[in-house]
Amino acid sequence: MAQSSLKQVINFGAGPAKIPRQVLEQVRDELLDCGCGISVMELSHRSSEYAAINNRAIDLYREQLNIPENYKVLLMQGGGTGAFASVALNLLHRGEKADYILTGVWSTKAAKEASKYLKVNHVFPKPEKFNGIPDQSTWKLDPEAAYVYYCDNETVNGVEFPFIPETNGVPLVCDMSSNIMTRVFDVTKFGVVIACAQKNLGPAGITAIIIREDLLGKPSPLCPQVFDYTLFTQENSLLNTPPTLIVYIFSLVLLWVKNQGGLVGMEANSKAKSELLYKCIENSQGFYSCPVAKDSRSRITVPFCLSAGAEADKQFLKEAQDLGFLQLKGHRLVGGVRAAMYNAMTLDEVKILVEFMTKFQERNPQYST
Repeated sequence: MAQSSLKQVINFGAGPAKIPRQVLEQVRDELLDCGCGISVMELSHRSSEYAAINNRAIDLYREQLNIPENYKVLLMQGGGTGAFASVALNLLHRGEKADYILTGVWSTKAAKEASKYLKVNHVFPKPEKFNGIPDQSTWKLDPEAAYVYYCDNETVNGVEFPFIPETNGVPLVCDMSSNIMTRVFDVTKFGVVIACAQKNLGPAGITAIIIREDLLGKPSPLCPQVFDYTLFTQENSLLNTPPTLIVYIFSLVLLWVKNQGGLVGMEANSKAKSELLYKCIENSQGFYSCPVAKDSRSRITVPFCLSAGAEADKQFLKEAQDLGFLQLKGHRLVGGVRAAMYNAMTLDEVKILVEFMTKFQERNPQYST
C-alpha cells in the first residue's frame, strides 16, 4: 500500500513550473494594488508606473547575470518556438547558413524552424536516441556559418551541456530556457541567449533575449516587427503591449533569486538537489535507471524509469500522484518518469521524493530485475 498523502502537493512539472511561494504570496497581496491604486494588469504600458516595473525587470536581469553594457536585454513574446524563427531572421545578415548542435527535441525543433530561412548544417549526425553529447573533436563546424545554435538543457531528454562550446569566433546562440539562473556563466561567450520565463523566471508569457549589440541593426526584410530585435532594443521592449503582469512577476522572481544568494546560491542548491536524486537512482541496484550518459546528465530535468518496464512505471506514477507528487510523468516522446527541479524546488522537497522512491522499491520487490 502507498504511504499517506503529503502535507502539501509537490509540483515536479517541466513547465509551466513551480514559482517560489514567497513570490506568489506577494503577487496575491499586491494583485489589486501594485502601488499606484490599481492592479498591474490595468496599467498602461506607456505609463511611468509601468516603465519603472519594466526597467526594474531588465536591470535585475542584468545585475543577476552580470550582463555587460554591450549586450541588450529584450523582453519579448512568442516563446521558444517564436525564438527559433526570430534568431534566424535577425542574424540572416551574417550569412545564409548556420550550424546546429542537435542534442534533443528542442534543438531539433529549432533547426527545423530555422531551415525555412537559411541552410542548416548539423554539426554531427542526428542520433537515433538523445542520450549524450558527442565529443567536440567529432563536430564539423563551418567557419563561415552565420551562427552556431544549441540548447543548453534539453528538458525532454535530460541532456545538459557541462561546457560552453568553442566556435572560434562564430556567434554562439544558446537556448537556456530551462537552466537559466541555475548556474554562473560568462555572457561574453555568447552572441544571443534565449530564455523563456516559465521554468525559472516566472509564468509563461515572455521570452528574455540577451543579444550582443554588434549583431543588431540588420534584420531580414521577412522579419515581423514583433520578432525584430533591433526595434525591441530601440523601444526598450515596449514596441507593442507587453504582458504586464508577467513582466511584474518576472521582476519579483529575480528579486527572490537575489535574496537567495544570486546565481551562486542557485547553483549550489541545484547541485545538491540533482546529486541527491541521481544518488538514489545509482544506489537502487538497477531498480531505477537513467538513460543519459553520466557526463551529460541534466541537473534540472531528470528522466528515469523503472527497469521492470512500463507497468512498473505506471504503478510508480499512480502512487506518486495519489500521495501528492504532481506532473512526474515523463514526456510523451520518452515515457517513464521525469523530475523537473527548477530553482523554486527546494532541497527538502527532493528529499521527500527520494524517500518515496526508496520506500516504493522496498515495497515492490517484484519489480526488481
